[in-house]
Amino acid sequence: MQIDLFVPCYVDQFYPETGRNMVRILEKLGCKVNYNTEQTCCGMAAYNAGHWDQAKEVGEKFITEFTKDRPVVGIGGACTGMVRNDYSRLFHNSVVHNQCKQLQKNLLEFTEFLSTKVDISSLSLRNSGKVAWMDACQAKRECNIGSAPRNLLNAISGVEWVELGDQEQCCGFGGSYSVRNEAESVAFGKEKLDLAQNLGVDYLVSTDSACLMHLESIIKKNNYTVKVKHIIDLLAESME
Repeated sequence: MQIDLFVPCYVDQFYPETGRNMVRILEKLGCKVNYNTEQTCCGMAAYNAGHWDQAKEVGEKFITEFTKDRPVVGIGGACTGMVRNDYSRLFHNSVVHNQCKQLQKNLLEFTEFLSTKVDISSLSLRNSGKVAWMDACQAKRECNIGSAPRNLLNAISGVEWVELGDQEQCCGFGGSYSVRNEAESVAFGKEKLDLAQNLGVDYLVSTDSACLMHLESIIKKNNYTVKVKHIIDLLAESME
C-alpha cells in the first residue's frame, strides 16, 4: 500500500525522531511511504489566531502537496482535525475545492490508520513497564479518536496501561493559550502530571507532540519522576 505522510510542524521541528519512527512502523507494515519535502504548515496557527487570509494562503499550498488519490497519514490530531474540519470553511467553492475534498476523504489520523487499515499484530510488539494514557483534546474532539490508540496499547505485550482519568480536561497547552495564560496553562498541566505520578506509571503517553512538549517543560521545572512519551515512539521501541 502506498501512503502519503503528513508531518505537522511540531513533529518536524521539535520531534523529528517521532516522524522517523512513524516511517519505520509503516514500512515494517509493508507500506510504501511518500513524504513531500516541500510540505509546509497546514495553517492552523494562523487560522486559530483569526488570520484567515494567511491560513488560506498556506493551506492552499498544503492541499496541492497531496495530489494522489491514496491514504494520507497524519501524525497528530490537532492538524489532522484542522484539515478535516476547518478546511471545509476555508476552501468551500474555491479553486481547490475538489482537491480539498479529496484530501479530506483520504486523510487519517495515524492511530486510525494503524488500527483499521493494517494488521498491527504482525509487528509482534513487546515491551515492559506501566504507562498512563492521556487523550489529546483535538484528537478526541476534532477527529473522534477514542478506541484506536487504546487498541494499539493493547497490542503491546508486556506493557501495563491505565487510563489517566479526567480525560475531558485539557492538559493546558491549547496553542497560544499557554502563552497568553501561562499560570493557568501550567496549573492544568500539573493536574495531569499529578494524576500520572499518583498512578505510579513510568510514562504518560498520548498522540499529540504539542501536548507532550508542554508537559515535558513542566516536568523539567518541577520534581516529577514521571516522563512523557509519544505513542509512536512507544510502538517503535516495542518493535525492537
